Amino acid sequence: MKESTNSFTMIIRTIYLLLFSVFLFSACSSTKKAAQKDDMLKYKVLVVNGQNNHNWEIGSSALKQIFEGSGLFTVSVATSPEKGADMNSFKPNFSAYDLIVLDYNGDEWCDETKTNFVDYVNNGGGVFVMHAADNSFPKWPEYNEIIGLGGWGQRNEKDGPYVYYKNGEIVRDNSPGRGGAHGKQHEYLVKTCEPNHPIMKGLPEEWLHAQDELYHGLRGPAKNMTILATAYSAPSTKSKNKFHPTGRDEPALMIINYGKGRVFHTIMGHASEKNQAMKCAGFIVTSLRGAEWAASGKVTQDIPKSHPTKIEVCLWEDYTEN
Repeated sequence: MKESTNSFTMIIRTIYLLLFSVFLFSACSSTKKAAQKDDMLKYKVLVVNGQNNHNWEIGSSALKQIFEGSGLFTVSVATSPEKGADMNSFKPNFSAYDLIVLDYNGDEWCDETKTNFVDYVNNGGGVFVMHAADNSFPKWPEYNEIIGLGGWGQRNEKDGPYVYYKNGEIVRDNSPGRGGAHGKQHEYLVKTCEPNHPIMKGLPEEWLHAQDELYHGLRGPAKNMTILATAYSAPSTKSKNKFHPTGRDEPALMIINYGKGRVFHTIMGHASEKNQAMKCAGFIVTSLRGAEWAASGKVTQDIPKSHPTKIEVCLWEDYTEN
């Protein structure tokens, strides 16, 4: 009788373990499916890098942390061959993403990649242009329309006007001269021009950006472009560059409509070892809002409590801080 009882007990335990295993598998499967569903609801981002006159390893790593830390995006990376290598193999699948983030300034893409990128934007794809990405591809007309304004690469009056603010009005200046320069790195005020745009709504009218390069004298087609914010290019910040700071309110944040696509362009984001520019809460907040707008046409994010003021920089050591 005792042996029979033990056998019965073993059977009950076996059934219990089997049921528990089924429950555990089901729970894990449900959790995995929920996580997969959650990821499916996030915007898919492709960061394009691999060549740059800036430290793209630091820059792209920071961007990935910023975007994924928001909980709104999943991030993949397409890294080009090294400078001078055969670019014919570099063919990212742009159409698989809601947003292309350009952290690239290097060799020309092959014709197929260029065509695919323009088609992607024309058909409604979102683009995020960061800092030196507006130095790229000076001879590619469609790219220059997509970014609105660019610099360096022997850009001059043939590429479009200088565009800046003066007395609250946009100036399109066709005078001759090189396109693109910057003074020494410094903190500078960012001033909102379009407070009712979804990207800027609720942000301070002025806020102090952390140490960064302030591009001045950018020029380009500037078609279908809206300047969201400016920064004053102070003559006192001149560097060894012969094209000295302009004493003008230069575009700092811009949006461009190209075909059905939406483009967000920030001159901020000079990557460095300390990386203060990319730790600036103002850079992070405007980048996330600009990215969401470019990907979807709307902004659902709340304004965080910790943000720069007119007189004080605010750094986020943790990119997920808010």
